[in-house]
Amino acid sequence: MKTQVQKLLILFSFLAFITGYAQVKVSGKVSFKNKGVSEVNVTLKDTYDGATTDAQGNFYFETSEKGIHILTFTHPKYENVEKTITIENQDIAVNADLKEQISEIDAVVVSAGSIEASDRKRATTLLTPIDIYTTAGADGQISSALTYLPGVQKVGGTEGLFIRGGTGTESKIFMDGSLINNYFSNSVPGIAGRDQFNTSLFKGNIFSSGGYSALYGQALSGALMLESVDLPDETSYNVGISPIFINAGFQKLGNNKNYSYGASAGYSLLSLMQKVFHFNTDFINAPQGLNGDMNFRVKTKSGGFFKYYGMYNSNKMGVRSESLEPGYDFSLVRLNGKSTYHNLSFKQKFGKYLLNVGGSYAYNRSDLHFSTETNETESNRNQLLTDGNYINFKAVLERKINRISAIRGGFELNNTDEKLNFEDVQKHYKDLISSAFLETDLGFSNALSAKIGVRAEHSSFLNKNNIAPRFALAYRLAKDWTTSLAYGLFYQNPESKYINGPADLGFQQSQHYIFQVQRASEGRTLRFEAFYKKYDQLIKTFTITPDKEQNQQIQTALNNNGYGYAKGVELFWRDNKKTFENIDYWISYSFLDSKRDFLNYPVSLQPSFAAEHTLSAVAKRFIPEWKLGVNLSYTYAKGRPYYDIASKFENGNPINYTRTEGRLKDYNALNFSVNYLPNIGKKNARAFPVFVLSISNILGSKNVYGYNFSADGSRSSAVVPPVNTFVFIGAFISFGVDKTDDAINNNL
Repeated sequence: MKTQVQKLLILFSFLAFITGYAQVKVSGKVSFKNKGVSEVNVTLKDTYDGATTDAQGNFYFETSEKGIHILTFTHPKYENVEKTITIENQDIAVNADLKEQISEIDAVVVSAGSIEASDRKRATTLLTPIDIYTTAGADGQISSALTYLPGVQKVGGTEGLFIRGGTGTESKIFMDGSLINNYFSNSVPGIAGRDQFNTSLFKGNIFSSGGYSALYGQALSGALMLESVDLPDETSYNVGISPIFINAGFQKLGNNKNYSYGASAGYSLLSLMQKVFHFNTDFINAPQGLNGDMNFRVKTKSGGFFKYYGMYNSNKMGVRSESLEPGYDFSLVRLNGKSTYHNLSFKQKFGKYLLNVGGSYAYNRSDLHFSTETNETESNRNQLLTDGNYINFKAVLERKINRISAIRGGFELNNTDEKLNFEDVQKHYKDLISSAFLETDLGFSNALSAKIGVRAEHSSFLNKNNIAPRFALAYRLAKDWTTSLAYGLFYQNPESKYINGPADLGFQQSQHYIFQVQRASEGRTLRFEAFYKKYDQLIKTFTITPDKEQNQQIQTALNNNGYGYAKGVELFWRDNKKTFENIDYWISYSFLDSKRDFLNYPVSLQPSFAAEHTLSAVAKRFIPEWKLGVNLSYTYAKGRPYYDIASKFENGNPINYTRTEGRLKDYNALNFSVNYLPNIGKKNARAFPVFVLSISNILGSKNVYGYNFSADGSRSSAVVPPVNTFVFIGAFISFGVDKTDDAINNNL
């Protein structure tokens, strides 16, 4: 009897043990927008029980746990979900709906009208300093390299960025948020000024061909935002030498890597090259220049950053050309130019806020002397002297709302003080433009975001105000495909050189409508963009010729009755070593339909700086076994129109009329350059030289930029490049910094 009772107790104990640890099945489905999600980790919190969802989002697992527990659902692209469940003896079915994880890396970015080239995680890298230096025909200049991107016209003869039917002065250039009023060097009529800023100074740029941020203003057509480098990687020294120039510089990095300082200086002279090449331009005084710059950067203990950059440049040249006026053999013009620029910026985080404060001062002096020459006798001398002082101050406060949303606002002051003297004409132009702006980035999801902003300005000279709204929307169509829409209203003061008398003037105005589709994957970028720009309140001018011997013309602003439009489509494709081994190439095409009635145009005309079709191609290859980089570029532009427009009075009213018009020949230029790095692979090398050979317009195409006409319109002369084909040879030596990786990976 006792034995049977013991057996029964053992049996009941075993059954109780089995019952207590019976497995319960937990199952369900995980969805996002009614669609199953795979690879979701489903786990019972604080246990080892769980599973991973299948391709349809289904899961199941068994557990012996009892009581109240928390079921978690985790996936890198979605927010974590937790659900409380009670486990008893029956199976449990649990479904979960996920919410998208908002990620700064995965979120779509508004990009309509802009091309970013910087070290930011979400940037589309297109034009780094290495890209610019290795683009054949760009001469190491940022502005020249941009002409190989869609939307920028190849004009020549005049400096500036001519963007989508806009003049060169309708685009503005900024450094660390502050306006640069003298980005280009002084020059004489018919010869474009060069970039005054060292390309290596900047770590990246954002080029906007329209619809740009409310943080920037006073540009009807586009903006280029340059971002200077922070601390250098290490201390370095460099020397550059060629038949044209010599320069040297250094960057010193502090021992604790929390500060740096540096300086450079250079001198250039073109006289030697004049003896080698046949120049179209007769330089009676060979172009020469003296430049220097200095910088310091300090990183504070709290993570803030001070940056200072200062530059000085002086240049001289003299040009002789055949006179278009009867009685004179030649016209002569001599230039003595000076300019300086200083930029100080500070950036600091204060909790959830980011403060950016910056200011700049620029001074520019252009001293032009005009004269005529007959039988080697110089006469009829006169002077055009321009002095300009420019001060810019800007403060921006930004607060992050979440990972991809933010709000920012601030104010800007831009003061201009210019003096002009020409014969009996003396002018003193002063203006203070005060601006306030507010902008927000709204990240609704990883696939949808928007940027909304507004900018308000007041001009003390015009005594008028404006309010400019800006809006942009971006949506991800598929994994690598995004689309963007942008709209903006933009204002700009009339150019001071046209304000030579009393006139009731206001802000010039443009409206931008931009649509973009872009596919961006690793190593490849495809971008299509369509745009429409409407211009209103452009200034109208009347031309007078105070000096017929020199054919010096002065345009005087009359009113804001001008108008115009620009519309077109653009295509950009870049393949960075994905299709062809070690070959990086890009192709851009622009179609532009533009007309304007502005300045002295008698009617609405296609602008003389706007080509209907522009095609550019750039290709680069680095050959490691030869230690050689080979670069090619080609540009084609359909011939632009030209006009000889004169002015007269009829019944006491100023009238502009066209005496002559025509079309230039199509523009063609094939450029070639090679870079040789002899010390690649030498681990103990102390110096890293780069030898450069560059040939611009290697086929010798005789391009024409425009025409000059005599005062009566009976004679004309072509505006052409100073030289058809130019060969540059130089050596650049760096001490302390090995550029091998840059050379191989970026085609240095």
